Amino acid sequence: MATDLVIEVDNEPGALARVASAVSDGGVNLAAATCTSPGERAQLHILVKHPEAAKHALGTAGVTITGEREVVVVEATDRPGELADLARKIAEAGVDLDLVYVATGTRIVFGSADLDGLRAALGVDVQVSA
Repeated sequence: MATDLVIEVDNEPGALARVASAVSDGGVNLAAATCTSPGERAQLHILVKHPEAAKHALGTAGVTITGEREVVVVEATDRPGELADLARKIAEAGVDLDLVYVATGTRIVFGSADLDGLRAALGVDVQVSA
């Protein structure tokens, strides 16, 4: 299972380094990250395969996790139109996306309140691990 953890951070130099160091010090691989909401505070999304270990490591470092959820991760081909094709499948299935970002190894992370519909739209029986 791939898990997206959301962390609110002060938007300042070193914030990402602190989070990434805490995760790696806990022996957890950070498979993807994205940051939104530029300003004084930002939302950092990180993709991990072992959420309990990541949460423990972040808690030990004093980093607060504000959200956690399962996401669907699919292998993608690095070519023009790949994301458009996947997004079209999801749209045709009537699934509303509320999260998307690219992970390591040309994988794409999708989030939706309708995970079963999302998996069906993408033809994902067993999702790719983080």
